[in-house]
Amino acid sequence: MPAFDQETFPQLLHTIDRFIRQRLMPLERQVEEKEEVPAEIIEEMKHMGLFGLGIPEEYGGCELDLMQELQVQMAFSYTSPAFRLVFWPNVGIGSKGIVLAGTEAQKRKYLPGLASGELRAAFCLTEPDAGSDAASLKTRAERDGDMLVINGTKRFITNATRAHVFTVMARTDPAAPGAAGISAILVDRDTPGLHIGKPEKKLGQRGSPISDVIFDDVRVPVANVIGGEGALGQGFKTAMQVLDGGRISVAASALGMARRLIDEAARYALQRKQFGQPIAGFQLIQAMLADSETEYLAGHALVTQAAQALQRGDDARSQAAAAKYFCSEALSRIADRALQIHGGSGYVAEHHVERLYRDARALRIYEGTSQVLQLVIARAMLKRYED
Repeated sequence: MPAFDQETFPQLLHTIDRFIRQRLMPLERQVEEKEEVPAEIIEEMKHMGLFGLGIPEEYGGCELDLMQELQVQMAFSYTSPAFRLVFWPNVGIGSKGIVLAGTEAQKRKYLPGLASGELRAAFCLTEPDAGSDAASLKTRAERDGDMLVINGTKRFITNATRAHVFTVMARTDPAAPGAAGISAILVDRDTPGLHIGKPEKKLGQRGSPISDVIFDDVRVPVANVIGGEGALGQGFKTAMQVLDGGRISVAASALGMARRLIDEAARYALQRKQFGQPIAGFQLIQAMLADSETEYLAGHALVTQAAQALQRGDDARSQAAAAKYFCSEALSRIADRALQIHGGSGYVAEHHVERLYRDARALRIYEGTSQVLQLVIARAMLKRYED
């Protein structure tokens, strides 16, 4: 699959938009009810090259840059998250660690399969007692000669039931405090001792499974540490690099979901009549629509600024946190207004906003809760005022 330049990328976006509107949106209710994306849709995604959007061309990917990735993210977020989350772990957190810090051998082993979709990826960071406080993770990888023996449990792992390769954050130096001594380790699905829990029942985003991943004396070579043996203890640094991009990506997803909600609310307001006229003519309805549109535009500017900083190689941690924090919180407000505009109809499954409202809620939690992101932003901000 060739890389896309500034002339051919709009063609890709056009193809994606047509695919979303003609193939995916008509299946939203089916995926919600059956909690499964049809196999033929996944095959079409493979044929389109969607699994390799962010993977370098030399390994079979499309090699989109960050700004291009985000445009695709926003487009796919207009429909059910289940569709995007079929392939996005391969584009984002599931492969980014290998792309950013992997050895050449690791890249050649995994990236071509991830780019084609024959391999699926998952990123294992969160644990039962370590979510927002990721540096306190307890999963251990103890050295035994040239092997690492992994024990622990990861929780709420997206794509775990479908993944072939897991990037596992584990403590390789138990004596090191906090984030020090954590390594990022590649573990294949068929490794003895690796077990996948049952998919969780969720409020929203149905059709995208999350589950526990349990490691019971899982033995992998030390060479499976991302970056090789010399990168032991550097895993948290890799995770933070991945999560900066991931947070901007979630913010972009929030924008795509917000756009759908605004469109649904505005169209309904023009069609629904009360007191002898469309409710779109009432000023309080217009105020809700205006607030939503303004927050969408403000979020778009934040995402663009953060992405440009990260793409330049700047320290974008605070900007990424701000973009994700603002956009996810704004999305919840936009979802609430959209449901309110629909009135009682918005509370029942007849209209899409009921599902969209539930889908939106998770974005304020994953890739950093809003409260943790507030701390990230404030601490970076206060450093500017220190003597």
